[in-house]
Amino acid sequence: MATPIIGFHASHEQFRPDRLLRLVQAAEAAGFDAAMCSDHWAPWSEDQGESGFAWSWLGAAMATTSLPFGVVNAPGQRYHPAIIAQAAATLNVMFPDRFWIAVGSGQLLNEHITGEPWPVKDDRNARLREAADIMRLLWAGETVTHAGHVTVSEARLWTRPERPPMLVGAAVTPATARWVAEWADALITVCQAPEQLDAIIEAFRSNGGEGKPMYLQLHLAYAPSESEARDAAFAQWRQNTLPNSVMTDLAHPAQIAAAAQHATPETLDDAVRISADVGQHADWIQGELERGFSGIFLHEVGPDQERFVEVFGREVLPRLR
Repeated sequence: MATPIIGFHASHEQFRPDRLLRLVQAAEAAGFDAAMCSDHWAPWSEDQGESGFAWSWLGAAMATTSLPFGVVNAPGQRYHPAIIAQAAATLNVMFPDRFWIAVGSGQLLNEHITGEPWPVKDDRNARLREAADIMRLLWAGETVTHAGHVTVSEARLWTRPERPPMLVGAAVTPATARWVAEWADALITVCQAPEQLDAIIEAFRSNGGEGKPMYLQLHLAYAPSESEARDAAFAQWRQNTLPNSVMTDLAHPAQIAAAAQHATPETLDDAVRISADVGQHADWIQGELERGFSGIFLHEVGPDQERFVEVFGREVLPRLR
């Protein structure tokens, strides 16, 4: 991924996995360079209404395309990090150098199903760092015993790839970007207000991330008319205008919807790039590449994914190249 890439984001919380499989195949045919997916137990809202198991889907998607893939995962509560290390290693054995994993501290929406207490942010970060270290030791062939926020007993990973997957730190605030710069191989963040995005980049670069890759998940809404694009963004993504500190501590889609009742179609622009003009979308993407991102993963938040893949493959990707 040394040259800038334009990838397709497969949103498991919005679309059934069988449809997403066809979409990622279409995205490769349309000229997208890579793909990534979410890893949720539940959707953000009941209107989205899906949440397939990302790891089952990844095997099928990687077997039926030649794209590199990534996933955003939260090891430590719903997933034991040794199991995630095994899953990532197996994918990299079958599809060498085509898989990376981004790790974050998680959301209660997905983690509450274990019945375990939901830690405060500092403890979640400490748990994540332990999980990242455990996975790296397992990928290196070590036998791991560990007691802390995560417990591991004499774990050894028997099937390992020649090279471990890239371990990416997920961050949506400058404070988290500053912290993941110390230990992650790369950064991934999401589109937001320009000044906030600049602060995240600066925090990452100035605290150990200089020279490491940076990736952006860019939420967008495209339709033949501005009003259709905005309506689709509001229907599907309005809850994601909530502050991250709120989103991470709510357990159910209905709670997130209630917290987002203040959102209006006019308040979405920092969270979603909305336009009926494909040239405007190309300019937005180019602007993010000029910020220094190594790759942009495009997430059409609206329902017409097939139209997005076809139009952006024909009219946007060539402009960026």
